[in-house]
Amino acid sequence: MEGVVTSNKMQKTVVVEISRVFQHPLYHKVVSSSKRVSAHDELECQIGDTVRIVESKPISKTKHWRVESILKRNQRNQDQGVEG
Repeated sequence: MEGVVTSNKMQKTVVVEISRVFQHPLYHKVVSSSKRVSAHDELECQIGDTVRIVESKPISKTKHWRVESILKRNQRNQDQGVEG
């Protein structure tokens, strides 16, 4: 599955948001849904990176996924990440 990293504040863990768009089977309206999952990260992902995650054995209470690869790095400016 592919998703976007929304949080990396934990050690070796990132939160990945998986979004999908589909047509409702009865009403034929386009519906979008998203799901947030915790994934084990050894690649040091940053917020905004697009990553591929794969299901794995349970690593902790909430982590059942791991980051397989980084598909696209987020190009943030140096001054955006620095406050004050």
